[in-house]
Parts: sequence; structure tokens; C-alpha cells
Amino acid sequence: MVLLRFFATVVACALLVGTPVLADDIQEINQQYRKGDLIGALDRANHFLASHPQDAQARFLKGLILADQGKTNEAIAVFTGLTEDYPELPEPYNNLAALYASQSKYDAARYALELAIRAHPGYATAHENLGDIYAKMASIAYDKALALDRTNTTAQTKLTLIRSMLGEQSGKPATAKPLPDARPPAPAR
Repeated sequence: MVLLRFFATVVACALLVGTPVLADDIQEINQQYRKGDLIGALDRANHFLASHPQDAQARFLKGLILADQGKTNEAIAVFTGLTEDYPELPEPYNNLAALYASQSKYDAARYALELAIRAHPGYATAHENLGDIYAKMASIAYDKALALDRTNTTAQTKLTLIRSMLGEQSGKPATAKPLPDARPPAPAR
């Protein structure tokens, strides 16, 4: 299933607005993150954010790092803060959706993706991810229909089709590989 792709599609090598020193700091945090030094990258991001608390790229990176560390609730808090401070950016909504989906909170994921699309109607990743959420929600509904009526061959056929499309077998989600290289836009400062 592609649900983990939500937050992994957004690697924070952003086009930066600001002084070259700030850009260098963000690039160094990003390099540590990409190399897998999550603890060092988080320490550096926290240090940077202590003096630049509103920097969207650093906050975004911090959210990615926390998500990769499995600190889902902390990552949700970071991305939620970004959506409040920069509602015009679709990427934080998209990442929120990934985190909600990882917690099986599909209605919250759907809502976050709808906000991402409202913020940027041409954001193809959010449209694709919304399709994945709808497919997962349909799978859950067909499962319920079959639990109520095991003889419903139409629901079984549809469930099999959706599971195949999502890459699921026996109701278990497939693991998705991260897809790098989507770049969040730099917010106006």
C-alpha cells in the first residue's frame, strides 16, 4: 500500500529564502537526515529552531525526522503547527494524512488531504493519496459487508480487487518504499 508514501514523498531539500547562513544550516540538517543520522539531525534542527522558531523548512524537517523515529504524536504536533502558521502549504497537510493513516484514522487523513488539495489544487501527490485513502476506506467497508454476509460474492469480488490494487494480501497492508524528491515550496517570509 502506498500510505507510507505520504510523508516519505516529501524530502525537505527545499528552495530556501533567506540568508546563506540559514540555508547552509537547513542543508546540513537535511544532509544528516538523508544519511540516516536522525538523532543528530533532530538535535541540530532543535538548536536551529531555538533561534528561528518560525522557519518552515526546519520545522518541516523536524516533523519528518520525528515521523521516521516513530514519534508519531510529536510529528503530528509539528505538522499541525505548520498548517496553522502556513495554511497555504499543502505538504504539511499531506504528511499529517500519512501519520493519521498510519494510526488507521482514515477520516482524519481524508480531511487533511482535502485541505492539502484546497491549498494547492494541482498537488498531484495529495490527489493520489486521497485515492488511496478512499480505497482503504472502501476495503474496510467491504470487509464489514462480508462480516455481515459471507455469501455476498459481489462484495468479495470488489474487496479482492481493492486489495490487489492496494498491494494487500489477506487484509494486511504491504510495506511501501519511500519515494524521495518532492520539494515543498518556501513560504513567504
